Amino acid sequence: MTYNEVTVDPQVLEAVAKATYHDPHSVLGAHLSDNAVTIRTVRHLADAVQIVTKNGVYPATHEQAGIWKAVLPLIEIPDYRIRVTYGDQTADVDDPYRFIPTLGEVDTYLIQEGRHESLWRVLGARVRHYQGELGEVSGVSFAVWAPNAKAVRVVGDFNYWDGSSAAMRSLGASGVWELFIPEVQVGARYKFEICGPDGNWFQKADPMARATEIPPATASVVTAQFHQWEDTEWMQSRAQKDPHNTPMSIYELHVGSWKQGLGYRQLADDLIPYLQYMGFTHVEFMPVAEHPFGGSWGYQVTSYYAPSSRFGTPDDLRYLIDRLHQAGIGVIMDWVPAHFPKDAWALAKFDGTALYEDPDPLRGEHPDWGTLVFNFGRREVRNFLVANALYWLEEFHIDGLRVDAVASMLYLDYSRKDGQWRANQYGGREHLDAIDFLQEANATAYRVHPGIIMIAEESTAWPGVTAPTSQGGLGFGMKWNMGWMNDTLRYLQEDPVNRSWHHGELTFSLVYAFSENYVLPLSHDEVVHGKGSLLNKMPGDKWRRLAGLRSLLAYQWSHPGKQLLFMGQEFAQEAEWNEADSLHWWHLDDNAHRGVFELVARLNHLYTSNPAFWDDNYTGYEWIDGSDSEHNLISYIRKNNQVTDTSESNVIVCVANFAGNPHEGYRVGLPFGGNWEEVLNTDAEEFGGSGVVNIGQLQAEEIAWNGRSHSVELRVPPLGAVWLRPVK
Repeated sequence: MTYNEVTVDPQVLEAVAKATYHDPHSVLGAHLSDNAVTIRTVRHLADAVQIVTKNGVYPATHEQAGIWKAVLPLIEIPDYRIRVTYGDQTADVDDPYRFIPTLGEVDTYLIQEGRHESLWRVLGARVRHYQGELGEVSGVSFAVWAPNAKAVRVVGDFNYWDGSSAAMRSLGASGVWELFIPEVQVGARYKFEICGPDGNWFQKADPMARATEIPPATASVVTAQFHQWEDTEWMQSRAQKDPHNTPMSIYELHVGSWKQGLGYRQLADDLIPYLQYMGFTHVEFMPVAEHPFGGSWGYQVTSYYAPSSRFGTPDDLRYLIDRLHQAGIGVIMDWVPAHFPKDAWALAKFDGTALYEDPDPLRGEHPDWGTLVFNFGRREVRNFLVANALYWLEEFHIDGLRVDAVASMLYLDYSRKDGQWRANQYGGREHLDAIDFLQEANATAYRVHPGIIMIAEESTAWPGVTAPTSQGGLGFGMKWNMGWMNDTLRYLQEDPVNRSWHHGELTFSLVYAFSENYVLPLSHDEVVHGKGSLLNKMPGDKWRRLAGLRSLLAYQWSHPGKQLLFMGQEFAQEAEWNEADSLHWWHLDDNAHRGVFELVARLNHLYTSNPAFWDDNYTGYEWIDGSDSEHNLISYIRKNNQVTDTSESNVIVCVANFAGNPHEGYRVGLPFGGNWEEVLNTDAEEFGGSGVVNIGQLQAEEIAWNGRSHSVELRVPPLGAVWLRPVK
């Protein structure tokens, strides 16, 4: 009987043998004819090849250029293995080309449309298991988007970095290439070997890799999740809360330099009790996505889906976040979708063309940072980034993303001179594609993960950053208040004798304080590149600088908005931050610095326990006197009208003196009479101050002052702040 084999054109066989054919699965693997199954496999330099099935072993013959063929007298495709002999060594191996695609039609359709919200579940490298007659098969499916490539191979330590036996198949118009390779395990290193449109081959790390080698090594690493989450109570509670109207006090941290040598797991042991003592509600990690150059602090990302391997595995990071949640501490992560570095092994010209970067030379490169700008107008690129935001929120239970460099995305002329940018279709400078992306990312994140927070680092007066996308806003939940930060620090750098001439810089933030939902940032950006520490921005001798810093912190904590403080400033580190060095923890052995540390802990305790500070709407703030420039002093009321309990306990009167001398008998108007108590005085000796405090209960007098019916005389300390609360 003659068995009809499936024939293949010799030229196609030649391309398949060289691993340059776009659809190797159409030739290799098992193919059924009317009365036989033809199986082909590429086994270069083999001495013999056999096909092993449950019912027998079939010899294969060499057909062409390393391709072996066997024709099996079967009427259906069996489960099989390939027995290969090299010299005196024989082994049974599985065949990558006997498996159907791991992406379905719905996946490829959504990828083409730029709407695949779980992109990481289908692209990249994923461990998979299949059952068959010859037993379970485990391996890794590889999938990558490279629409302009002529051919793509998988290379790794599992095939000696030789991709000739691991050519991927093209999944048509989606631009995705796919291959399942049996027996590859977690921990395997790999890259994609891509033939560009010009015929040149080059190797690239996986854009969707969920783990990487430790830099400076650049390979992607196969990983899987084994961590079992124990933060169910936190996650359920988070979904029911509105983070915009609850306390948020953020401790910004660089993982590599908080305490050098700590990985994610060790950091949990040291950081969590520290944050609990300090009373911060959230920690914000500077970018932890993998980046090749440590000196970029994580802001030049090459692997958007992989936590930095410098500090451990992805599960180690999950462990840290899990522990933080169990301790009642939220986690915010810096996210950098604006730009990426030019490293040849990463995203730049990924398939030989400008794929992830904008191909327009007037938009595709950032002039300040020497990086490439994403092509926000391309659906697949936008999908890559939106899915990345969802990935961190879902796979790592991140509670919020602080989006870096938003201003650079919004304006076509950002850091560009005339002639270096092109107007949009309406003649304006707005980057319409980037705006669409930001709106999509924010709206999708809030829809899929209620209770999270999206925060914009946006330094201009762009309107509606925190307005809903349904109203034409960008859809962020909060925005860094860079104006408050710049004005406040500029004011405080003046000698107190000159501050009366700059009083407007202190009060101007209240003109716009309620136009957006703000975070007040004293971030890493203010203590690097020669700017010095917060402590050394203050004028005067050491005592005055410490007092000035304490007054700044009390002002920050009582100003409308959430607050963010960069690590080290909570104990007044004197030196500028250096990412190559640990924080200067010895400061805590100095009573003066320890006093600042204890003040921050007290500020957080008062902030989280007094609803008066939580209402960041205009209803939560009243001036008592904002115009006393002669005394360098401001006074105001914080209150919360959003909570059910509207008793007097939801009122705090704040007095801040930025003069270098105390004011004895200083009269301040009060919102009502009764007894009041001093709940905070930054000049208290326990904080390192001189002890100009108000002891005992203070009786409000029926003396009209500052337009109010009652008032009280206070001792107001030099470079100090006083908070008063009505006695219940």
